[in-house]
Amino acid sequence: MEKNTLGKRIKEARLAKKMTQSEVVGDFITRNMLSQIESGSATPSVKTLEYLCKVLEIEPNTLLPDENDSINAPDAEGYISIRKEFINKNYKAVIEYDADDEFSDEICALKAKACLMEAREYSGSDSATDLQKAIDLAKQASELSKRGIFADESVKSKADELLKANAKRLSDYYRSLL
Repeated sequence: MEKNTLGKRIKEARLAKKMTQSEVVGDFITRNMLSQIESGSATPSVKTLEYLCKVLEIEPNTLLPDENDSINAPDAEGYISIRKEFINKNYKAVIEYDADDEFSDEICALKAKACLMEAREYSGSDSATDLQKAIDLAKQASELSKRGIFADESVKSKADELLKANAKRLSDYYRSLL
C-alpha cells in the first residue's frame, strides 16, 4: 500500500471522529509525526498503527488495501454526481441514489443528511401525509447515520428529535379528529 493512501485513510478516520491531531496523538507519538503519516511522508510502525486504530475506534483492516486498491472510475463519477446533487440541495435525488460501490460509506453519510433535510421540509406542513413522510425520512436518517466510517451522532440525534416531535404532532392531529 502506498504511504499516502494509508495516511489518507487515517486522516479520514480522524476527521470522521471530529478529532484534532493533538487529540489523537496523546503521549504516544508527536503531532508532527501524525501529520507526516497523514500526508504520506512517513510510514507508521505496527505499534503506531495499533495505537491509532484504538484511539480512532476502527478496525485495522479498514486501513488495509483491498486486493485491487484502485478507485473504480464509474463509482467515483457516481459519488461526485450525487455529491453535487447534495450541494445543490436536490435531496430527493440523493435519497433515491442506489449504488453498492466503494463509496458506500460516503454515500450513506450523504443520504443520512439528505433524509434529515427532507424530513425538516415536510415537518413544516400541517398535513398528516407530510408529517408521516417527515417521520419516515427521520427514521431513515437515524438509521443511515449509524452506518460506516462516517457515522454521525449529531445527525442521528437531530433525526431522533425530529422523529419524536413529528410523531407527537401526528398523534395530536389524529386525537383531534376523535
